[in-house]
Amino acid sequence: MEKTEEKNTIEEKVNVEERAAEELRITEKAIEMLRTVFDPEIPVNVYDLGLIYKIDYEVDNKTLHVDMTLTAPSCPAADFILEDVRQKLVSIKGPEKVDLRLVFEPVWDQSMMSEEAKLELGFL
Repeated sequence: MEKTEEKNTIEEKVNVEERAAEELRITEKAIEMLRTVFDPEIPVNVYDLGLIYKIDYEVDNKTLHVDMTLTAPSCPAADFILEDVRQKLVSIKGPEKVDLRLVFEPVWDQSMMSEEAKLELGFL
């Protein structure tokens, strides 16, 4: 292998590692911020309730994609919760755009909660 090819291979590997580290950093920060968002009627954060279905960060276009649901489609606090989630995600340093999607499939149920959430709500 020529020196130029070897150098390119090393640079590509470093770039992949840097991208993966950035994706992980943003994802971990998103989870940290989501754990500060609470449904006003339930004393458990939206992440541990299992309302967050997907967190993806695209390094190339600096877009944070989050799919979430609600405990019920007719949740009276839906607007409040969605706005709180959006504000917390927008505050993360790095992403320039937040793509927050409200989805209802799969339908949320109590089995999606973390063990901590189940314990807090008396389901264990």
